[in-house]
Amino acid sequence: MKEDIEKLVRESRIIAIIRGFSPDICLKLAEAYARGGIRMVEVTFNQASPETWVDTAAAIRVIREHFPGDIRVGAGTVLTEEQLTMMEDAGGEYMVTPNVNPFLIRECVRRGCAAMPGALTPSEVVDAWEAGASFVKIFPAGSLGAGYVKALRAPLSHIPFLAVGGVGPDNVRDFMEAGCVGAGVGGNLTNKEWIAAGEWDKIAAVAKTLIDNSCCA
Repeated sequence: MKEDIEKLVRESRIIAIIRGFSPDICLKLAEAYARGGIRMVEVTFNQASPETWVDTAAAIRVIREHFPGDIRVGAGTVLTEEQLTMMEDAGGEYMVTPNVNPFLIRECVRRGCAAMPGALTPSEVVDAWEAGASFVKIFPAGSLGAGYVKALRAPLSHIPFLAVGGVGPDNVRDFMEAGCVGAGVGGNLTNKEWIAAGEWDKIAAVAKTLIDNSCCA
């Protein structure tokens, strides 16, 4: 499973990030992403509202059941072993975190799942990699810019990076050309006005643009 996820990230490049929506809406978003060519979806935990964690797990489960093998789903903003277990029980295959927690990374890998921890500094990146991360998420990439990623990769070119935070159709190629192997995209793929209006075709179109623009020349 871990190896399959690692291969798919490099092939498909874009991970869609869903935050704060019901399982039904998450499924509709996943359907739109799939039509646009996205094959990976991350559903995030809301740390401020533990009562919503069951909804995150439910969304992971419904996407996994509706798209068996077509869309690979994982959990984002994972901070505890309990959340890792909820993800695994729901059928999630990879864990994304905003920070570097060596214990959680090692535990995720021990369970056969891929770990994608968030890091900012060279020390954090190396700590995440040495703990067993499949990819290191550079966050917040949009605030730092592609130049930061390129500079960070110069001494750490053996570590595969994902750009997350402020990444969209207009700058995703910059990050790919700076050396990232993929990117996580949230806000640009969860336009609340489009969702409320049921304009799923617009979301699918953005998904396709992201896939197209993530191909480096």
